[in-house]
Amino acid sequence: MGQDVDRTTFSRRDRQRYRVKVQECLDTLAVMLRDHPFARDEPMTGIEVELNLVDDALVPSLTGPDVLDAIGTSEFQSELGRWNLELNLPPRPLPGDQWRHLEHQLLDELAVARAKARDCGAQLAVIGILPTLERQHMHAGAISPDERYRMLNEQMLTARGEPIRLDITGDDASGRHAVAPDHLTAAFDTIIPEAACTSMQLHLQLHPDAFGPYWNAAQCLAGVQLAVGANSPFLLGSRLWSETRVPLFEQSCDVRSVELRNQGVRPRVWFGERWITSILDLFSENGRYFPGLMPVTEDTDPMAELEAGGVPELTELRLHNGTIWRWNRPVYDIAGGVPHVRLENRVLPAGPTAVDMVANALFFYGLLRVLVEADRPLWSSMSFEAVEENFTTAARHGMDGPLYWPGSGWIRPDELVLRKLLPQAAEGLARWGVAAEVTDRYLSVIENRCVTRRTGSAWQLDTVAALEARGADRTQALHEMLERYLEHSTANEPVHTWQVP
Repeated sequence: MGQDVDRTTFSRRDRQRYRVKVQECLDTLAVMLRDHPFARDEPMTGIEVELNLVDDALVPSLTGPDVLDAIGTSEFQSELGRWNLELNLPPRPLPGDQWRHLEHQLLDELAVARAKARDCGAQLAVIGILPTLERQHMHAGAISPDERYRMLNEQMLTARGEPIRLDITGDDASGRHAVAPDHLTAAFDTIIPEAACTSMQLHLQLHPDAFGPYWNAAQCLAGVQLAVGANSPFLLGSRLWSETRVPLFEQSCDVRSVELRNQGVRPRVWFGERWITSILDLFSENGRYFPGLMPVTEDTDPMAELEAGGVPELTELRLHNGTIWRWNRPVYDIAGGVPHVRLENRVLPAGPTAVDMVANALFFYGLLRVLVEADRPLWSSMSFEAVEENFTTAARHGMDGPLYWPGSGWIRPDELVLRKLLPQAAEGLARWGVAAEVTDRYLSVIENRCVTRRTGSAWQLDTVAALEARGADRTQALHEMLERYLEHSTANEPVHTWQVP
């Protein structure tokens, strides 16, 4: 939710007006989708990466505002936690060797951030959840000073009416780790636990006519993405899910009381519940199911603006969409006076390295293209419930949890990728026009990750288990693991090459 908010309190009339304005925006968007030209240029892609800052003791460093000031560029922005930053790279097309250049740009930007962080007494950590984070670090003073975060905190806690509660039980489907998983419970008086989730967001600009199939395909791929890209096994000293960021994000942003959850009220961090035919389906669900969290309105008439020949901002629709955290989110935006829509994929964690993140991205983009253009769409032979179960299974177990895939039945994710999905991803990237050498470089990273069965999460788990076997306690092991992680991550060595001590 990047929009600035300059209100501090909201009345009942504010909320009523906000609901009306969201509906007006929906009506206007429906007309635009039917009659108004949208961007049809070469599809553009984008990437956002959320980052952590740690001090010399490798615990959270609340220097985010200082580091941002030192960097002084628009590519870096604040995040919810003072120990977070967000990097937004400029959009670029997929074809040719564009994403090879993106890796170089990503490395350059991270190098700048590391240098400025050092000047502020901090280090950069590109990881899904900071493993050295402890409860004492998660307090109200750790929230970024931006007004929108203070307001978001107040509105979410008001809507919930009680503290944010975490309750996550770990799991080990493989049985190969000597250390048993843990059960974490904790309660917080702010939404600061959400700041522990640092992710990579992938954007793909689409024509509105193509959005429905692409969103459906992205939902099908969410479980596979997590299985091969997990990087968040520890939270508050506890060993939990392969991608603990998933339950942490769901619970830290849950504004429902226990009673509302029991009634089946939909959560604001949402996988969804059905296949769609249009982007309007998702925006309509937003307005139908979710009350305004930040009910700020503008004195504009979007339909009148459209009829006058303008391109409406649809401000209330976009603000509302920013307070509903779908794992695959629709985006409406305007660039150069021309409206466009994007698919924002929010499934993956940050890290472990730039080359790993680019490999994850191209694997996703390639598979999307093939699934969408298949003679028989995958989602026509797969229930939505099965796709959601794949997502949860992969978040819990990583590569150790079997996924359901039409034509293969129940199959381990690494086998599915090696046997079927890698060739499809390569074909999809060829259709996008990606250079063969670029495809080979990055898909070989995915291939070797599956052959070695070493994701960021698997390496963290194995390393901590090895250090504990040598006599280290959990706190020591997590710190020593993170120290090794930062060295490998900075060197941009793919995670499948990292050695376990």
